[in-house]
Amino acid sequence: MQEIIKVIIPAFNEAESIPYVIGDIPEFVDEIIVVSNNSTDDTEANARKAGATVLKEPRKGYGYACLKGLDHVASQTPKPDIIVFLDGDYSDFPEEMNKIVDPILKEGKDFVVGARVKKWREQGSMTFPQIFGNWLATSLMKVFFNSKFTDLGPFRAIRYDKLLQLKMQDKTYGWTVEMQLKALRQNLSYSEIPVHYKNRIGVSKVSGTVKGAIFAGVKILGWIFKYSFK
Repeated sequence: MQEIIKVIIPAFNEAESIPYVIGDIPEFVDEIIVVSNNSTDDTEANARKAGATVLKEPRKGYGYACLKGLDHVASQTPKPDIIVFLDGDYSDFPEEMNKIVDPILKEGKDFVVGARVKKWREQGSMTFPQIFGNWLATSLMKVFFNSKFTDLGPFRAIRYDKLLQLKMQDKTYGWTVEMQLKALRQNLSYSEIPVHYKNRIGVSKVSGTVKGAIFAGVKILGWIFKYSFK
């Protein structure tokens, strides 16, 4: 039996980019779920027109949007086998999704993260705070948990039953690192796959502002130290 794969895309004012993201997602995906995180532009209309299921989450926060998508999935029958997360700004390459899910389908991995490696990253696609923050976070994870992660990339796939097991909580910028930390603590089998990364369409709501970058950094480090001293 073919495994059921669903994609969750948090999106805040990504009207221009969202049709491209949806259009590049491979046909093996069973449902594309776009969660509009209080968007005020045409994100919802454009996503719906492109063929996605559109949900609304008025509370701002990346984690809030992801949790909204998971609530939707939880109400469905049958349940999916794999959940894929990616951003709605078209910085990821959705057509590389097979690289993200293959280790789960063919190698039995529980969790896969797409690593935005330098040689495959378009110049300027990641800001210095992002690069430094990723290095610091993954270095600390290596020290405290013997982790092999090198990135907190948003393009990732995980078995649905394992995702439920993690009991995700973070409502904002700590969502990605929380998932990785809990995967490490619960000894999930994981791998990291190099992926391409390009300049996003529009301006980032996180790395594009000083406030967003600082808040994200604090959240990420908070999760790491919380789990390190548990």
